[in-house]
Amino acid sequence: MNNVINKFLVAAAILVAISCKEEKSPYEKAVASKPNILYILADDLGYGDLGCYGQDVIKTPNIDKLASEGLLFRQHYAGATVCAPSRNSLITGQHMGHTTIKSMEKPIKKEDITVAEVLKTAGYSTGVIGKWGLGAVGTTGYANDQGFDYSFGYYDQIRAHNYYPDYLWENGEKYPLKNKVIYVTDSTNYAVGIGNAAVEKVEYSNDVFTEKALDFLDKKGNDPFFLYLAYTIPHANNESFLINEHGMEVPDLGIYANEDWPEAKKAGAAMISRLDSYIGVLMDKLKEKGLEKETLVIFTSDNGPHQEGGWNLDFFDSNGSLQGMKRDLYEGGIRIPFIARWPEIITPGKTDNVATFWDFMPTACDLAGVEVPRSSDGISYLPTLVGDFDRQPKHDFLYWEFDTSISRRAARKGDYKLVTITKKNPDTTSVELFNISNDISEEYNLAEENPKMVEELMNVIDQF
Repeated sequence: MNNVINKFLVAAAILVAISCKEEKSPYEKAVASKPNILYILADDLGYGDLGCYGQDVIKTPNIDKLASEGLLFRQHYAGATVCAPSRNSLITGQHMGHTTIKSMEKPIKKEDITVAEVLKTAGYSTGVIGKWGLGAVGTTGYANDQGFDYSFGYYDQIRAHNYYPDYLWENGEKYPLKNKVIYVTDSTNYAVGIGNAAVEKVEYSNDVFTEKALDFLDKKGNDPFFLYLAYTIPHANNESFLINEHGMEVPDLGIYANEDWPEAKKAGAAMISRLDSYIGVLMDKLKEKGLEKETLVIFTSDNGPHQEGGWNLDFFDSNGSLQGMKRDLYEGGIRIPFIARWPEIITPGKTDNVATFWDFMPTACDLAGVEVPRSSDGISYLPTLVGDFDRQPKHDFLYWEFDTSISRRAARKGDYKLVTITKKNPDTTSVELFNISNDISEEYNLAEENPKMVEELMNVIDQF
């Protein structure tokens, strides 16, 4: 009898050992699992504009719910501090030292490898809806020539400043909207948009983006999809397109109509809450279609908050406790809200893992089970998404640049971040070193007391 028991115990032990050996880690389960990817990008939404990031006036219940069901990143960085280079970083997986578009808008190169092209090799159907801004029809940056099966929205940045255009673009063809110009006072402006004109406002572009996104989800076939949904909310109108006393354009003021605030502040808050309502509709559609558990949803912003069109970032603390805003390389210009939800795969919570826009390319490659292009500067954050933190590699450094009449450079290594600002006439350069871990607001310049770290980070900047 003892012999039988011993044999049974040995057999059981072998089975347990085999079972343990075959048990995969969360990361191993997620790699090459080919989930759908819905990547939602806001435009100029600040780190402090959402309830889940500390906003206590503007209401964002749907995005807050997304955060409660997913992973909220507290140290996620945009590719740049303005839209075109930041979006290019996201799409190509390159930081500002290598990417084609560094400041002003121009098309990405034909030879640039995009995340859409890579995902297509893994059998994904791909779409971009909203603001593309990386090349118009007939250029090397045209979205349908850069890996997207479907494109809808604004191809260029200038028209994207107008929330009531007379047309958008769908797969390279003009898609007319019902908005009508009643009179035009400046024919030059009219050539690029509405100009200083009275307009019959019927179709709000971001409402149309949501309708097209719902259509895209309704038409989903058997292949996994990658939908890049790039809203233009809460970007302000460019001055050339002002059709009222401020540049925050929204169909109605919603729950803020009776607030005792300046009109532009009410409109800006309404824009953010309207964006939030889109998220609720999209999540309902995923659930209705039975796609919830097989879809990774990411929500983020292209850079920090603006201060244009009557909006003031201090009014609602749009940058939270961060210094700076759009066009700065302080944290307020580049640290952005970032939420990832994937039911039963991502454990809800928060993370201080440092991640960036150029990390999306390798993360998508991980998910699709394809090789990361050699052109990418990124590191997959998939281990962080699934809670496999021991497997998560870290960046040696992060790098940003932005040039106008002033040259701005920034590099981060570990907890330290260097910001240099060079002005002309006369040439002057300021050098600031911050310890981000205990000085998130970048108030204390440590450059003089830590010259070794300044030199180390200057060496990073000098590479590019």
